[in-house]
Amino acid sequence: MPKNAQGRLKIGKPLAIVDIGSNSVRLVAYEGLTRSPTPIFNEKALCGLGRGVLATGLLAEDAMEKAYEALRRYRVLCDIMKIRDVQVIATAAARDAINGKDFLKECSRIMRTEAHLLTGKREATLSALGVAYGIHNAEGLVADLGGGSLELISVKGATLGKGVTLPIGVLSLQDLSGGNLKKAQKIIRDELDDLPQLKAAKGKSIYVIGGTWRALARLHMKQRGYPLQVMHNYVIPVRDAKDFTALVERVSTDTIDSIEAVSAARRPLIAYGALVLEELIKKCAPVDIIVSALGVREGLIFERLPKKQLKEDPLIRAAHDLNILRSRSPEHCEEIIGWTDQFMKSAHFEETVDEKRLRHAACLLADIGWRAHPDYRGEQSLNIIANASFIGVDHPGRVYLALAVAYRHMGLSEDQISPRLRELATSRMLDRARILGGVLRVAYLITAAMPGVLQYTPLYCTKDALILEIPSELAPLAGERVFNRLKALARIIGRVPKLIVED
Repeated sequence: MPKNAQGRLKIGKPLAIVDIGSNSVRLVAYEGLTRSPTPIFNEKALCGLGRGVLATGLLAEDAMEKAYEALRRYRVLCDIMKIRDVQVIATAAARDAINGKDFLKECSRIMRTEAHLLTGKREATLSALGVAYGIHNAEGLVADLGGGSLELISVKGATLGKGVTLPIGVLSLQDLSGGNLKKAQKIIRDELDDLPQLKAAKGKSIYVIGGTWRALARLHMKQRGYPLQVMHNYVIPVRDAKDFTALVERVSTDTIDSIEAVSAARRPLIAYGALVLEELIKKCAPVDIIVSALGVREGLIFERLPKKQLKEDPLIRAAHDLNILRSRSPEHCEEIIGWTDQFMKSAHFEETVDEKRLRHAACLLADIGWRAHPDYRGEQSLNIIANASFIGVDHPGRVYLALAVAYRHMGLSEDQISPRLRELATSRMLDRARILGGVLRVAYLITAAMPGVLQYTPLYCTKDALILEIPSELAPLAGERVFNRLKALARIIGRVPKLIVED
């Protein structure tokens, strides 16, 4: 039996980042240094290092012991995973505490590598890098809320603004206010007053990072009955955010519907996260709130990548990787891209740059479910794609990708697809997903998922007809099943099907 996992990419050695935050201490191990980083292990321990630091100036002994215990475990796990490239970083709690230096010295000893203390501005920059390279065409304000501090920095594509750090993390607010939300609100307002970062973000998006805000968004997601489980790029409309934060602040956390989606340790802090978000909304009047699952840790990865890799499209990279890992013939999926390019051009279906990249990604993902039972390939592909750890794609884009591949397996009827899932995409995207699904159904029936056939069997449109050409040496392919699939595709694009066997 082979000793090496066949489900892993050959992208170099794995790496790990240990993030010693004010509330949690987390280990994330990644498959490799890549434009689309995939975690192979992710664990956190809620240690509460930042609790009481502003009042006493010290990290509490019990909190430090919890952190040391977590780090000892993480060191062993890194050894088991044979990860030598381990970065250890620490943020606000260790930065603000008098005994922070001694604490980090012990952390470094346990982890057998230096624990680096990030400045507030450095933390803001890394958070923004995570958003800039994790969300397609990001533009607005990056807000990273931790236990001890809030980092704010503007982002436009790969261009970052000047970052600022404020001492209003959720644990700090809880301590400074003595548990009084009204007092906490005043502290937040005073800290946010007249910040240039907020003025520059008016009318744009706010990209929120941090465990408390993710918990808040997860609660919002559960209450909506949202059909996806993916947190990255989850969008909360501004009016929804206003109403929801007001609800969280007004009632006891434990009485909120679906509160079981949030860990018991995190629940007391949610109201403070809601307060900070509410005040940011008042200051910025954003168009929406977008959750980013990528932040400081991924920022550390992205800044290590060469410029050539940074220019890669992370969605196409991820789709390419999944194609390599799961398709019968990765080369065939690559060929489908050019084949569908020709079809789209001949049909005069106009595409934006973003629509084209989504179609190319869908082509790369078209065969990832082939190992499932034929009756469940569509359902399995849909679930894998809709909930995959892709970056660089929003939720409507995920739905397009998932539906295009699902239609390829299930047929072009909409009856088998969840109406709630379809609601996340526009009518145009749904139509294009169905068309691409129809094209893929033709492609796989004439190729058996193998390369070297599509170049001799063009599919194209004239003004009135949809034509599939088959060369004479492949004439037996031109049977009833192929024609029926051609006819189904022709019906949804308003053309007459023609199957031509060349002499």
